[in-house]
Amino acid sequence: MRADSILAPVTELVTFLLPALPLVGLLLALLLGHYPGCEAIVRLSERIAAGRRTRDATPRPALPKPPRAFAPGGGLLIALGLAQRPPPLPA
Repeated sequence: MRADSILAPVTELVTFLLPALPLVGLLLALLLGHYPGCEAIVRLSERIAAGRRTRDATPRPALPKPPRAFAPGGGLLIALGLAQRPPPLPA
């Protein structure tokens, strides 16, 4: 028996199963009762809640609105560009 005939199926099996390893690891952790990232989510939610409390205590003054631009934009710009010439004559 040649080594190539044994090594080829093993290589194909490893290539097939390699992308599934993270999923298998996550499922194993969940089955064992450990929830990855749970502590990070709790810390993040506490940080967000603390930030809201400090913001509520000191309200910021409203920022002034930027000056209104009178130049056409978007669909109006296209419409004005097309309105400067008549439609093409029917053939």
